[in-house]
Amino acid sequence: MKDLVTEIAKALVDIPEEVAVREITGEQVTVLELRVAPSDLGKVIGKQGRTARSIRTLLGAAGMKLNRRFTLEILE
Repeated sequence: MKDLVTEIAKALVDIPEEVAVREITGEQVTVLELRVAPSDLGKVIGKQGRTARSIRTLLGAAGMKLNRRFTLEILE
């Protein structure tokens, strides 16, 4: 899942080498923290949060297959 979020984010941003994803595994939920360059933050979030919501939807669908919940945190 970490690789999925990394590849999606790298495709969206101008500075792909600044993309970093950290995975924090809990008992029921796995949190993925996404960090990008400050200039690329708007591209990852999208207009009215649509892009971020789409990435979260993909995580939810992929998580269903793995019987696991995933959440995405976009860090500044």
